[in-house]
Amino acid sequence: MKTTLMLTGLFCLLWCTACSEKEEEKEEVTKYLVTAPLKKDTTITKEYVCQIRSIRHIELRAQQRGYIQGIFVDEGQMVKQGQLMFQIMPQLYEAEVQKAEAEAKFASIEYKNTKRLADSNIVAPNELAMVNAKWDKAKAELALAQVHLGFTKIKAPFSGIMDHFQVRPGSLVDEGDLLTTLSDNSKMWVYFNVPEAEYLDFKTKTQNNNMSKVNLVMANHETFGHPGIVETIEADFNNETGNIAFRATFPNPKGLLRHGETGNIQMVVPLKNAIIIPQKATFEVLEKKYVYVVGKDNVVRSREINIAAEMPDLYIVKDGLAADERILLEGIRKVHDNEKIHFDYQDPHKVLANLKVYTE
Repeated sequence: MKTTLMLTGLFCLLWCTACSEKEEEKEEVTKYLVTAPLKKDTTITKEYVCQIRSIRHIELRAQQRGYIQGIFVDEGQMVKQGQLMFQIMPQLYEAEVQKAEAEAKFASIEYKNTKRLADSNIVAPNELAMVNAKWDKAKAELALAQVHLGFTKIKAPFSGIMDHFQVRPGSLVDEGDLLTTLSDNSKMWVYFNVPEAEYLDFKTKTQNNNMSKVNLVMANHETFGHPGIVETIEADFNNETGNIAFRATFPNPKGLLRHGETGNIQMVVPLKNAIIIPQKATFEVLEKKYVYVVGKDNVVRSREINIAAEMPDLYIVKDGLAADERILLEGIRKVHDNEKIHFDYQDPHKVLANLKVYTE
C-alpha cells in the first residue's frame, strides 16, 4: 500500500514538472512587431548650396582723368537714382566748354554774314555750304566738350547701396579707374546648382508650376521671410560636375539680403506613390541599407534597398521593396537571416502616426 502511494506521488510530481516546463516554453516564445511599407503621395524637401546676388550690381568707374574734388555720399549709404556721388575737378573741362562755345559763336556769325552775301549773289552757294559745315562742326565740338564736362559729375544710375570707396578726395584717377560699386537690393538673384537627374524631374513636374517656389535658409539657419520663384535655368550643364545652374528671384523689401551672401535653397519636391518605411526598420552593412522581409512562411530574410530620399524618421525607398511586402519593425538586432519568427502585425498608418511625421 505504501509502495503504491509512493509511486502515485512520484507520478504526480513528474507530471507537474512536465507541465511547468511546457508553460515555461510557452512563456519563452518571443513575438516581434511587423508592419508593411506605406504607399502614398508625399513631398520631400531638397537643399542646395546657393550664392546670393543683387539684381543689379555694377562697378562705378571714372570716365575722365583728374583729381577727386568731392565725395557726396558715404560707404553703405542708400542713394537714389540721379544723386551726385563723386565730383572730378572740372576746371579744365569748363575751359574746354568755354572755348568750344566761342568757336561756335564765331562760326555762327560767319555763317550769317556769308548767307547775306549769298542771298545777294555776291558769293557762290558752295562757299555758303562750306561755312555752314564749319558751323556744324563747331556745334558738335561744343556738344562733345559739354559731355566731357558732364563726366566730371558721377551720379547714381539707379537707386542702391554704396560699397567700399576705392578713392578719397584728392586722389588722382585715370579714365576707367574703379571708384566704388553700387548694388540694387530691391530684389535678389539666388543661384544654385542642380544635378542632371533632378533637373529632368523638375522640368517634367513644373508644367503646372507646382515646384517653382523655393525657400531660402540664411547663414544663421533661419528661413528668409519671403519665398522665391525659380525663373531661369542656364543653357548648359557643367561637364565637370554634371550640374546646371538655377536662378531664383527673391523680393527683399527690408534690404536684409546683401550681395555676396550664401545660404541654402530649399525646394519642395512632390512624390507620387512613394514607398515609405520607418528608418528604425532598416540596418546598415558596409554603408548599404537593408531590411528584414517577412515571407509567407514567417521566415525573415535580409534584403538590400536603395533610398530615394530621407525624411525625419522615415526613408522613401527607390527600389528593393514592394508595397505589399511585410518588414520587421522591431527586434532587428535579435533575429537572424532565414529565422522563423512569431509576430504581431501593426498597420503602417498607425506606425507612421506614432512617428509624428506628416505626409500627404
